[in-house]
Parts: sequence; C-alpha cells; structure tokens
Amino acid sequence: MARPLVAIVGRPNVGKSALFNRISRARVSIVDDTPGITRDRVYAEAEWGGRAFTLIDTGGIEAYPGDSIAVQTRQQAQMAIEQADVVLFVVDARVGVTGEDDDVADILRRSGKPVIVVASKVDDPSHMDYSLHSLGLGELIATSAVHGSGIGDLLDAVVQSLPDDEARPETDDDAIRVAVIGRPNVGKSSLVNRILGEERSIVSEVPGTTRDAVDAAYEFDGERYIIVDTAGIRRKGRIDVGIEKYSVLRALGAIERCDVAITVLDGTEQPSAQDTKIAGYAHEAGKASVIAVNKWDAVERDDTTAREYERTLRTLLDFMAYAPVVFVSALTGRRIGRLLEAVKASSAQHRRRVQTAMVNRVVQDAVLRNPPPPDGGRDVRVYYATQVSARPPRFAVWVSRPDSVHFSYRRYLENALREAFDFSGTPIEVLLKQRE
Repeated sequence: MARPLVAIVGRPNVGKSALFNRISRARVSIVDDTPGITRDRVYAEAEWGGRAFTLIDTGGIEAYPGDSIAVQTRQQAQMAIEQADVVLFVVDARVGVTGEDDDVADILRRSGKPVIVVASKVDDPSHMDYSLHSLGLGELIATSAVHGSGIGDLLDAVVQSLPDDEARPETDDDAIRVAVIGRPNVGKSSLVNRILGEERSIVSEVPGTTRDAVDAAYEFDGERYIIVDTAGIRRKGRIDVGIEKYSVLRALGAIERCDVAITVLDGTEQPSAQDTKIAGYAHEAGKASVIAVNKWDAVERDDTTAREYERTLRTLLDFMAYAPVVFVSALTGRRIGRLLEAVKASSAQHRRRVQTAMVNRVVQDAVLRNPPPPDGGRDVRVYYATQVSARPPRFAVWVSRPDSVHFSYRRYLENALREAFDFSGTPIEVLLKQRE
C-alpha cells in the first residue's frame, strides 16, 4: 500500500509552500511574497514519530479565479483534496478569516476529509487572530514556518489523523526517474499529462506556466516511473532574477536526480542552440537521454521531413549521437508508447554492467587494431580494463603513461566499447589510470 497523503491547501499567499518546505526539510517548493507562485501539485516524502507519509503542496484556491491558469490551479488543489487522507488548511493568522478562506472551508466540509486548521505566520503570540476558530473545522494549531514553532504539535496531530490500516510503504528506489526538460512552451506539461492520462500539470499557451519540478508516479509495461515535469529553461540572458531563476534551478536539480532526461523540442520550429544546450545539461550530468520532437501532428510533412529534421538535429547534437529521437504528439498521443519504450531501453543501458573479461577483450582488440601513439619515443602500454560503476557506465583502463594519451584515443576506446555493447541512450565514460 502507498504512503498516506497529506495535502496542504488554502487561499493564495498564506504560507503553504513555506510550511511544505519546513515539514519536508527541503526547499522543494518555491517561496515568494508574490501570490500564486505554486500552481501545480508538488510532492515530497516526510516522516514523524516513525510514520511516513507523502506531503502535497498545492496552488492557492481563489474564490473567483480570473483566468484559465487560476481555474486549473483551483482544480489541481481540489484533486489533491480528493486524493488526501488528511488535509492541512492553512490560514494567515495575521489577517484572520477572509471570504476566500470561507470558500476553501466549504470545499473541505463537502470533502468529508479529516482537516487540521493551521494558523501560519505566528512568529509572536500577538500575531494570533482567534477569530479563526469560527471556521469550525476542528483543531487549530498555531505555527511559524520561519522559526519552526508549533510544527511538532502539528505533526503530532497529523500522525494521529493518519489511517490506522497503513501497510508497509512502497519505496521508489527501483522506479525510473524521468525528467521532462526543454524550452518554455514546447509542450512538456502536455506530454506529461498525455503519459499519465490525467491533468497532472497545468497547461497553457503562456510560456513559464510550470514553475516547480512536479513529480508523479506512473507504471508502463511492468516498469514503475517517476515522471518529473520541469519549468522551461530559457537562455541565461533572458531569465528574470527571482521566481524564474529559482524555477530554472529546480529544473536543473531535477536533471541531477533523474535517471533519464526527455528533452522536448517543438517540431514546428527548427532545432535551436538553446535546445542543444538543454540536452547538453543531461549529457554533462551523465544521464540517459531521449529526444522527443513534439507537436509533430501540426507539421506539414512528406516522406523526407522527419529524416531531414533528424539530420539537422544530429548535427547540433553530434556530442550525444547515442540519444534516440522520437517524433511524438502530446495532443493526439501518437508514438507516446514508442517514447516510453525508448526511455525504458535507455534506462536499462544506463544501469548496465558488463563482465570484466568481456571489457578486457574489447579493449585489447581495439589496442591491437590501433595502438596508442608513442610519447617521446616511449610506448604507452595498455594493461587491462574493467567497468567501475554504472549510471552512467564508467570504465577504467590501466595504462603505463595516462598523461601521454591524447583525448582522441580515449574517445576511440569509448567508441569501441559502445560499438561492442551498444549502450544506446546513455553516455559512457573511459577513465585512464596509472598502473601501480
């Protein structure tokens, strides 16, 4: 059975994300004084008193949402309430009860879920507005996410409200973590929603709608995945200081934590230098990669269009020729299954280990065909090789004079290993070691 879910809800700018970060003990959600920063559901694991649970941060619920994004944010919060075992209703103790608080309270009464009212921003007892008791939703706990006061009492109440029939929680250690990355407005969130079969991420034609890195569990063909939707990464000179900067940092952090990165491109546009740079982030981090050319349903094409597009793309991504390219449509769902098959295959190669005897045989054969050039008249001898790690596959080759081996020869050995063992979808690395 999965871990119980605890959802944090409330109107905009009452301190939900600050509370989420305090409980999860990590800066997972973006915190800013601007209302509406959190839009999607954001998940994190938490534990208190020996009980593990999943915490969900949500966007602010507006009583009268003024645009489509605010409407979808409200829907995301309502979905979190439906999923939750316990709901933390956050209100601003310095402001007291507002009309929007009453609106959220009505939603929670109809849900029938256990509710704990959290009075936030109580940095001093004088900040507490006791009219909050009029909400009539049960226990009221005063907290300060900044100072940590009241958090222990709140978590005690959460644990007491969790369902008693919790089985041993599942772990996601074996799940494939997939980060969906790319420029703004290339269809990352639409692609994630298509894969998951639900409106998991907010979709809008306005670039920059996704701000947090959003995790969701998924199962396909007997394999478990954690799909991470990320904020669009623009050119450094066009990134605004503040909220967008932190969103990009979250996206880069998602790359560091993933096993496979899906770099999404807009197929209605030619591949750009920024697309190359974003794909390069995954390559430099040693992650398996798949390139998804999205919106292919909107492209006027003939029998050669895809081949010509891929040729242009391969020229830009010549440093990661190992990455498979899949032409997809998030709108129609075309080739989504093929995309997931490519992700699964790339992950398998990323985790792959090869026996030392087989590695040695390939390296020795490569050396016989093309020995390393001598250095100053002295031969460079290659002794033996082995794989030293996976994710990505790394190989150590012991030689007599590693500093004398040109990088092009190391690339030659890398290509020999890739040709022998495939390793499609993942970078590999060859390390030259001095034999003791």
